[in-house]
Amino acid sequence: MSYQSPYAEFVFKRYDYDKTSGVLTFEYGFDDAVQFQERVHFETNESYDDALFDRAVFMAFVLAGISYYKCYPTKNVRFDKHEITRDQADFFTNVYRNGLSQFVYENGLSPEDIVTFKATTSELVGPLPYGGNGIIALQSGGKDSLLLARLLEEKGIDFSPWYVSQVANHPTILDSLPGTLITPRREIDRSALTTEQEKGALNGHVPVTFITLSYALTDAVLCGKNTILAAIGREGEEPHAYIGDYPVMHQWSKTWQAEQLYANYLRRFVSPDIRVGSPIRGFSELKIAELFVLHAWDKYGHSFSSCNVANYKQGHDNARLAWCGNCPKCANSFLLFAPFVEKSELVEVFGKDLFADVALTDTFKGLLGVDGIMKPFECVGETDELRLAYHMAVQNDHTPLGFDVPTSNYDKDRLSDAQPWATQMIQ
Repeated sequence: MSYQSPYAEFVFKRYDYDKTSGVLTFEYGFDDAVQFQERVHFETNESYDDALFDRAVFMAFVLAGISYYKCYPTKNVRFDKHEITRDQADFFTNVYRNGLSQFVYENGLSPEDIVTFKATTSELVGPLPYGGNGIIALQSGGKDSLLLARLLEEKGIDFSPWYVSQVANHPTILDSLPGTLITPRREIDRSALTTEQEKGALNGHVPVTFITLSYALTDAVLCGKNTILAAIGREGEEPHAYIGDYPVMHQWSKTWQAEQLYANYLRRFVSPDIRVGSPIRGFSELKIAELFVLHAWDKYGHSFSSCNVANYKQGHDNARLAWCGNCPKCANSFLLFAPFVEKSELVEVFGKDLFADVALTDTFKGLLGVDGIMKPFECVGETDELRLAYHMAVQNDHTPLGFDVPTSNYDKDRLSDAQPWATQMIQ
């Protein structure tokens, strides 16, 4: 039985940018009843390309709307003040359908319960020329983004670190990066979301990478820059489950397919003069960990973190990054670094020997594909990759787990497809 939303339509109402305050406001709703308002605070700039800015804002407007649409997924959406073409509709349908796959799975929905966007105009919308120049590189304080920063720095490439926060501060580790840190603040309408959840609204994971990239795109135009660099390796490609032939992904918007779709939308509907991509796209997660140890561990090894529980919950103060030591992301990171970091030092970083913690047995079994335990919904390495990491870790004198782990012929050094212009930046 399919999901029956209590509302007929999710409504993209309007957006507005206040040049004086730098505040961008998005308004959404269901029918003419439920209302949501999201704000993003940017640094002000007197001079920017207004027409191009509007194209970037519209993209962010639709993609950020998924955070509210998920409350009561409707089969239809409505734009009060904007039109979309068939190709735009296909792109947004793809993002909502695939980007909400974990949400669909965990809420017992069907892929057909998620909206199919429909064209509202046949008028062609072409891209705009753009004369901006410069690079912003997305940062989180995790291994991938810090590695990218170090590789760019070693190549002598100037960039501005960029971090979107939901609180007044940011991870202080980012202050040590070269370039001027750009820190917009996203203000999600938590009050309205909480009210609706108390009424029975659904909740779950959204394609946050696409939302973040779109705010970075918006900020890039404000700052007059033309290149947005993400730090995404070969992760997220392995489905966690299937609903029929529909793959359930934790973070579809981090996949190579998604990056290509995003880049294509930019070329066709925003500007061919703006580039978005990941220079480390071709690397496996295990290779990224090895490169991090070689290039960034001395500087950041004891102050970075990729743990979502300890650092990246909504509204959480994460000025000082930490590892919780109990979640799948911590277990995954411990696995990836254990082949390259001595046991005593890794235990010091994580606060304990995660391999020796019996409370994490099922977590490791899920990561390593043992006893049929499902792979956890997190941005983690591929099963075969993590099996290789484990056996390399044991050879590096780490504590063996209390169960047998299948061997693996995974090639950690194999390069995957990526946008050539992006990979050339760090070669």
